[in-house]
Amino acid sequence: MAERKVYIDYNATTPIRDEVKSLMIEDLSIYGNASSLHASGREARTKVEEARANVAKLIGAAAGEIIFTSGGSESNNTVFNSMGRLAKEAKGPVPRNEIITTSIEHPCVLNSAQYLKDTGLKVVFLPVDKYGKIDMEAYKNALNARTLFVSVMAANNEIGTIEDIAQISVLAKKAGAWVHTDATQAAGKIPVNVKEMGVDYLTLSGHKIYGPKGIGALFVKKGAPLYPLINGGHQEDGLRAGTYNNLGILGFGKAAELALRDVEEYGKKMNSLRLRLRDGFLANIPDIHMNGHPQDVLPNTLDVSFPGAEGEAILLSLDLKGIEASTGSACASGSLDPSHVLMATGIGPELAHGSIRFSMGWGITKEDVDYIIEVLPPIIKRLRSMSTLTNAAYTKKTEN
Repeated sequence: MAERKVYIDYNATTPIRDEVKSLMIEDLSIYGNASSLHASGREARTKVEEARANVAKLIGAAAGEIIFTSGGSESNNTVFNSMGRLAKEAKGPVPRNEIITTSIEHPCVLNSAQYLKDTGLKVVFLPVDKYGKIDMEAYKNALNARTLFVSVMAANNEIGTIEDIAQISVLAKKAGAWVHTDATQAAGKIPVNVKEMGVDYLTLSGHKIYGPKGIGALFVKKGAPLYPLINGGHQEDGLRAGTYNNLGILGFGKAAELALRDVEEYGKKMNSLRLRLRDGFLANIPDIHMNGHPQDVLPNTLDVSFPGAEGEAILLSLDLKGIEASTGSACASGSLDPSHVLMATGIGPELAHGSIRFSMGWGITKEDVDYIIEVLPPIIKRLRSMSTLTNAAYTKKTEN
């Protein structure tokens, strides 16, 4: 058992903030079904609507444009399911039945897009540059009179690269397409405003902003088409059936309120810690490769490849020292395949296999960062000494 524990995997999930936890404990007594008309139901519904307003404020939306879901994956699937139905119903000499997304999306978007492709729709998976920015020329060339829908994540969950959603939206709107962004990783870390972004749909998740798991939201701009993924009752204006998850919704609402209040402070603190960690690695570990954009990046995210060392071995070695990081997306952690995000940036399987994502949050201190800087160099040195691939070979790949 390590003497010290440093959790630095906040992009995978965050702990519930004390203020959120206190509210949820207090509201355990609010047991009424928010769809019921009696006093207990009305009390629950009032709390749900207060939470909805707070979630809407986080992204500059109207409360009526927020639909509660079970999380980011459901929100994304709901949008893609809706677009699939619209595409199949499209008629006319030039039917709108083509979809554009990127090669570095979260698996729930990639798999949803692939499903639509398997059903016969044309889906374009845009390439990205070495920093994870989408190829704008390829995007412009992909847009046409048949384009129905464009989905580009606001910020990447692995390398932290931030996309220019406003510019992407302007081009999509000129082509007459609907626009969606998965802002699961962006919200609460950087300012997010649906009006400035120009999007029609936006995905959020409670457990990424220090709220509970199992609750998320989908922003749907007034007038944008949507079909329910889950059919049944009348909840959420008939767009998402199921008894309201009172406790999850109330916790999500409080987390959203705090995230909006603290986003500027969060950005400054996390960026300072990220740069401290980056500079510490550069000064103490030779031949490393920084992944993601050098400037347009989430303030809390640092993804690094360590040539000559396997990511899983690094991760286990860190864990023995009490440091909990990640080799990439938590949703893909069961796979031995190299990160699809890193492969899309062109670094190759060797560097992709040797990557670690350090994602910071409110619980991280300068002392924690310094501890990681102290612990990691000897781990990398030891693993490299055991590697069957020479550092020179890796260094050459990095330079190329």
